[in-house]
Amino acid sequence: METSFRQIRFFGIVFVCLCAGIVGYSLFSAYNFAELQRQKIYVLDGGKSLMLALSQDLSQNRPVEAREHIKRFHELFFTLSPDKNAIESNIKRALFLVDKSAFGYYKDLTEKGYYNRIISGNINQNVQIDSVACNFDTYPYRAVTYARQLIIRESNITERSLITRCNLINSARSDNNPHGFTMEGFEIVENRDLRVIDR
Repeated sequence: METSFRQIRFFGIVFVCLCAGIVGYSLFSAYNFAELQRQKIYVLDGGKSLMLALSQDLSQNRPVEAREHIKRFHELFFTLSPDKNAIESNIKRALFLVDKSAFGYYKDLTEKGYYNRIISGNINQNVQIDSVACNFDTYPYRAVTYARQLIIRESNITERSLITRCNLINSARSDNNPHGFTMEGFEIVENRDLRVIDR
């Protein structure tokens, strides 16, 4: 009788442990499945078809967004055509991406007649970004940009070395600043002629 009671108690304990293990595994599997499904987003394309989009951690793309933010600023600020409206439009868009430090450069160049010479001389100026080095170990993030400027005249092309640096701080995203960064303390470290190519 006592032996039977012990066996029933043993089997009862084993059964309860087995049930607890199955319940625990089920809850763990359900949680993992819910996490995987939460990363999937379904987007309706014009009311016609359903497309799958995957969500991602925002911090994974920050270095890429930082480099693209800096590149975009340089393209807008340093790429100029002999058209006053185009220059003003590009500079206005560039100034949304930076603090007032870049406005000081713009104001200085305006007072020196730089933009008027671009227009009157029918000069095009392009910038080619070689690399952007960002340090994400400390905040604000330190960034140095290495680029080449091409000043294209009717008679020749002047190639210049352009090195700039700034700090990047996080800011609110908007239509004018889609990457959510602001460049502060922008300064031109080097802007010197490398060579002149006759046309």
